[in-house]
Amino acid sequence: MDAVSIVSDEVRERIRREGIDPGRDSTGLRRLVESAVAAYDERSLIRALPPLADTGRAVKSVIDEVAGFGALQAYLDDPSVEELWINDPGRLFVARSGVSELTTTILSASEVRDLVERMLKFSGRRVDLASPFVDAMLPDGSRLHVVIPDITRHSYAVNIRKFTVVSTRLDDLVTLGTLTPQAAEFLSASVVAGLNILVAGGTQAGKTTMLNCLLGAVPARERVITCEEVFELRAPLRDSVAMQCRQASLEGTGEIPLRRLVKEALRMRPNRIVVGEVRQAESLDLLLALNSGLPGMATLHANSAREAVVKMCTLPLLAGENVSARFIVPTVASSIDLVVHMRLDGDGRRRVTEIVGVPGRVEGDVVETTDIFTRRDDRLVRAEGFPPHPDRYERAGVDVATLLRGSWR
Repeated sequence: MDAVSIVSDEVRERIRREGIDPGRDSTGLRRLVESAVAAYDERSLIRALPPLADTGRAVKSVIDEVAGFGALQAYLDDPSVEELWINDPGRLFVARSGVSELTTTILSASEVRDLVERMLKFSGRRVDLASPFVDAMLPDGSRLHVVIPDITRHSYAVNIRKFTVVSTRLDDLVTLGTLTPQAAEFLSASVVAGLNILVAGGTQAGKTTMLNCLLGAVPARERVITCEEVFELRAPLRDSVAMQCRQASLEGTGEIPLRRLVKEALRMRPNRIVVGEVRQAESLDLLLALNSGLPGMATLHANSAREAVVKMCTLPLLAGENVSARFIVPTVASSIDLVVHMRLDGDGRRRVTEIVGVPGRVEGDVVETTDIFTRRDDRLVRAEGFPPHPDRYERAGVDVATLLRGSWR
């Protein structure tokens, strides 16, 4: 047993004896750890104990072991790390600027299990043979996903997507090179005008960040209800309510799926509804809400804006056999107004590749689209199309035709 482990065990024993809550009394915990490290350092000079190479680093390591998440805490504290995942105890990866790298950290199988139990304690969720998958949120807002054997071959598979507030406004995305100033102004005006916006892209393309920035453009007087699997969105509004799904209990009861949240949101007097990510039958409930005149936004996994529209025409069919494409296709055409597609480049940069308008027309069971912005020569430039509902822009005091004729090239 190394020196840090010995001190950690001593600190845990003193915590139990003195009744300190490590999660709430950080000052008391640090004082106790510093005292324990100093006492151990003195003992190691006269007894055959493993020495502490650096007492300051030892204090940090012990606090991480006792009140944090052990060997993972250093990566959680590192602002350059966006995501970390464990394939097996000997392979811990991190992603920085969208690029993954294998770390030198090696854990044991029991350490991984203990860390997962510690992380789930904060959320009240569980993972076991009956529920081998779990989505949960850590205290700092990071999203945790765990899969256990026998779904995985041998080891726990752990993913932690850190909550990092890098961008909260569309102007921030302009600074990062994700958007051009003209496209940002157009999207901001579209949010104010109450258009229904779908943000599409692959994993880690920046969809949630874009949705958070679009929320930043919502007028302050509006009431916004957000629905998510796990809390990730941050609506910077005084009048907003965030809801997340709930797992079933050990008895198999009490589950709250995303479909239920969308339905309940409609009873909460929203001015706008936002769904964190549309994956399955909840797409039907979202379409019905948008089709009733309620503005909304959502994200969706898709390879292009047009594929996102096609996917929105097929996902609602999962809601039941009585749902037909004859109803869904025209509903999508009349409910979705704009699609913003994003991608993660090989250099780790996240960019908007196209902004597409949905005029509301259907030709041969195909929803028509029109390019408003497209990427040419690695630049997002103005295309020929115009968004639907010019009357909504006019009511919002926006001359959309002049805005789109602007000279931002």
